[in-house]
Amino acid sequence: MTQATTNENFSKLKQGNVTCFFNQSLISDFSAAMLSPSYWQQHNAVTGSAQGRGTTWFVAYKDHKNIQHDWVLRHYYRGGLIGKINKDSYWFTGVEKTRAAVEFALLRHMKTLQLPAPEPIAYRVTQQGLCYKADLLSSRIQHAQDLVAVLSKQPLADDIWQRIGATIKRFHHHGIYHHDLNSHNILLDNKAQVFLIDFDRCELRTNPVKTQWKQENMARLQRSFLKELTKQPQFYFTEQNWQTLMSSYQQTII
Repeated sequence: MTQATTNENFSKLKQGNVTCFFNQSLISDFSAAMLSPSYWQQHNAVTGSAQGRGTTWFVAYKDHKNIQHDWVLRHYYRGGLIGKINKDSYWFTGVEKTRAAVEFALLRHMKTLQLPAPEPIAYRVTQQGLCYKADLLSSRIQHAQDLVAVLSKQPLADDIWQRIGATIKRFHHHGIYHHDLNSHNILLDNKAQVFLIDFDRCELRTNPVKTQWKQENMARLQRSFLKELTKQPQFYFTEQNWQTLMSSYQQTII
């Protein structure tokens, strides 16, 4: 049995043990199969992929006006030691509490704030007994590379480091806690615009008094830059770059 409900521009679709939520203003012909790589492969719509904890798929969707939209399809995988035993099943306590639903809701919230982050397209939760598996579709940041890719090839000007610091400050100002703020999750496009990506396990923190989480976020980012210095054959990052970023972060008024 299929049940569908609508909320503003978003619709919920339930088919047996599968629950989906999608942006109906972007997908007029939505089906749960769109959250599977095989759907896009069958339609010759895979434009690329990236390897991380699992494979991230880049796909192209043409709407009813034949306008192409570039999206990112990601399956939720576990990391660490537990990921070697249980790669992608999570304890089910309700659809709204799944990692896909939580990330999707945060992306929606950030879009209302006009923060430079991916736009939420759809998610799918497949319940299997007491557990679930999940997938997420989000928009792809066009003509962009992560900072590791950029800094492996060339240094960045001070104004770009300042922009990175100011952008992170915007997210923190709105209470956006990024669980894994690192140099791979900061993108720079061909217009030198800065974006943050990968908001799995991230959350909205509304207590303005507590600032320790912000400091910990920035310390995590600094460690990621230093880590890449030891990993990459060539990596253009210096202490002065970090001081420039932090100075902008601290001085930016929103």
